Parts: sequence; C-alpha cells; structure tokens
Amino acid sequence: MAGTDFQRGLVTTGPAIILVEPQLGENIGMVARAMANFGLIELRLVNPRDGWPSEKARAAASRADHVIDAVTVFDDLASALADLNFVFATTARQRDGFKSVRGPVEAGRMLRARHAMGQRTGILFGRERFGLYNDEVGLADEIVTFPVDPDFSSLNIAQAALLMSYEWMKSGLEDETKTNFSGPDMKPASKEELHGLFAYLEGALEARGYFRPAPKKPKMVDNLRAVLTRPGFAEPELKVLRGIISSLDRFSPAMPRGDGSPGDDPRRLPAAAARARKAEGNSLADTVKDDDITPFGGKGSDND
Repeated sequence: MAGTDFQRGLVTTGPAIILVEPQLGENIGMVARAMANFGLIELRLVNPRDGWPSEKARAAASRADHVIDAVTVFDDLASALADLNFVFATTARQRDGFKSVRGPVEAGRMLRARHAMGQRTGILFGRERFGLYNDEVGLADEIVTFPVDPDFSSLNIAQAALLMSYEWMKSGLEDETKTNFSGPDMKPASKEELHGLFAYLEGALEARGYFRPAPKKPKMVDNLRAVLTRPGFAEPELKVLRGIISSLDRFSPAMPRGDGSPGDDPRRLPAAAARARKAEGNSLADTVKDDDITPFGGKGSDND
C-alpha cells in the first residue's frame, strides 16, 4: 500500500525477526517490508539458501533499505538467539512438549511488556516449505500460532511476519483501535436543520403526489423521518442532500432530464420567458416584408 512518509522518524526498537534457512530472496525482502510497515528493523537470517546479500530481497523490500542494510547472517540458530532473553517460535501445527501456546494478540502484548523491562526479544520463523523442526522450536521459550482455518493453515513467512509485526505495533498504542489518520471532523446537524430538510422534502413530495392514498400520508411521513434520522447526519451532509433534492425538484415535464439545466425551464423563470418572447418578436419584425417571412440566412427581398 502506498503512502510512506519519509519525513517521519523511523521506529527502530522491538523484537528481532529470525528467519531459519529462508529459501527465496523475494520472501526475505517481503518480510523486511512487513517489518518496516510496523516499526521493526532487526532481521536475522540463519543460513539463507541463496546466500547474502540478495538483490532480489532488496527489490522486494520496496525501499525498506534500512532493514535490508542491517541484516545479520548466522551459521546456526543457537548463535542467532544467543543474546536474546525471550523468544517466540511461530508454528501452524501442534507440537509435542510442554511449551505454552499463545495467540498473536497476547504474544504481542507479552513482547511489549518484556521490551519495557529492558529484555531483548525475538520471533522465530521457519522455512517456506515446512517451517521449523521440533528441536528448533525447543530453543524458543513459547509458541505463537494464528487462528487460521485448520484445513488451510499454511502461511507464507512474509504473511506471518506481517501479522506479528502488526500485533507488536498495536500493543504499543494507547488505544489499540487507533489509526494514523481519520475521517473529517464534522459538526452534527442541529434538529432545526434536520427538521428543515424534512419540511423541504415533504413539500416537494406533496407537490408531486407522492403521498397517496391521502389517508396513509401520516404513516408515510413517519417512515420517511425514521429513515432520515437513523444516520445522524452532519451539517455538510444535510447541505448535500438539500442540494440534490433542490435539483430534482426543479425538473418538470416541460424540461425533462437531459434537456439542459433545470434553471432553463421558462415556466420556472417568468422573467427569462418574457425576455425570450420579446427577442422572438423582434426577430420576426425584422424579417417581415409584404406579409412574407423570410428566414434568416435565406435569399433577400427585392429591396435588398
């Protein structure tokens, strides 16, 4: 998704992301991009199949160069975890053993709490084809798994990294429902403005015979007002609605839709109609000669 703001400072703290024997440079790059989206910077690789550095990874990172440039490569998993105090292993299948299993929301909050205490943490991801071996999971402190469909539980490592990076970022917000931007702050319409819309709309509908049969009009008005009071309109929204109704109200059989501006209807603008008639009279007077009318653009008379 576009919209990166390079003027804002980058968040450079949080758990390390550890990829065990990643196969494709493109996947490494997409993991880096997911990390950058949510403020993580430390990416560790254990025996990447195609070596490092990788131009394919850099291209897939979509300008998350600060993550790619900081990558560290390790020969074995134990070395990659040596300086960390707490590690989650991600897996999509049940494992034998005694490790606690957390969901991503709880795991994100636990990582945030440990980070606040000064601990170094990490999240461990396995190979694209089959994930982590049991002995590799055994090097982690706890397991984190995602509530996916059991019949299709496989996640791409970039998808899994994105989910955990998101939970990390969300856990640090004062309000977990907060977003970086919001819709316009609009003043709610007053009851006076809303009642004015009711009166205007009901008048327009009455003029067009909408309320029929007549005995049903009170119930139809009640239904109309119920519909219009449900959304909780703001002032600008009511202005839009009134403009729409006003435009529709000005069309007539003499000026059906598509025949020009509703304001051109001569029945609604008597002054314009009078001017049009006067102009037409003057045109006819100029072309009358010996009781004949010569159209504009035709042959002249004998006196021309």
